[in-house]
Amino acid sequence: MYKETVTDVFFDLDHTLWDFEKNSALTFEKILSENSVQIALDDFLKVYVPLNMDFWKLFREGKITKEELRYQRLKTTFVRLGYAVSDELIFRLSEQYIAYLSSYNHLFPNAIHILNYLKPSYKLHIITNGFQEVQDKKLRNANIDSFFGQVVNSEMAGVKKPDPLIFKIALQRANALPERSMMIGDSIEADILGAKAVGFHTLHFNAHKEPAHGYCDMIHDLEEIKTYL
Repeated sequence: MYKETVTDVFFDLDHTLWDFEKNSALTFEKILSENSVQIALDDFLKVYVPLNMDFWKLFREGKITKEELRYQRLKTTFVRLGYAVSDELIFRLSEQYIAYLSSYNHLFPNAIHILNYLKPSYKLHIITNGFQEVQDKKLRNANIDSFFGQVVNSEMAGVKKPDPLIFKIALQRANALPERSMMIGDSIEADILGAKAVGFHTLHFNAHKEPAHGYCDMIHDLEEIKTYL
């Protein structure tokens, strides 16, 4: 469908190629155990996962800092679970979480396959709101860094998706035109609407079982990208 027009494909990383929820769960399993936190992992994640998404939205909107994000998502989780913890433990868990997260390297099914399929025909890039030191490690440790020409993160750009500037910086660095570029990501707000506003073609990877919408085509498996590219 886009084979004749698209030259550059931009991917989001977390929740699109890199299986954030799976790797995050494995990280929490390790650090909660190491710190003798007496909460079942499933009970912890049931509260933490939606809270983390809420705090990331606040961070994306510039309403909280990176430090506040990392502290408050844990603090609020423990408060809602009625589990008393010291600030010292929260800071330790936060540091360990960042230290260990990128050591788990689970990708979504067919991620490597689709990157190998696309690489000969398109220039591939990453646009991520994740933090540079963590995202670079994820790409390296998952052995997918070699697929991408440009990796643009929000710290480098000074703004976060869906701000048009991060997409414009990515286009400039990739020497690409928006009408010849496609953005593939899981977030309707950050990836799809953000990229569409700048003139990208878009494809929504529905990692969160969201309902149908009219913004762009939706896929549920990365293998489906072959239908479009």
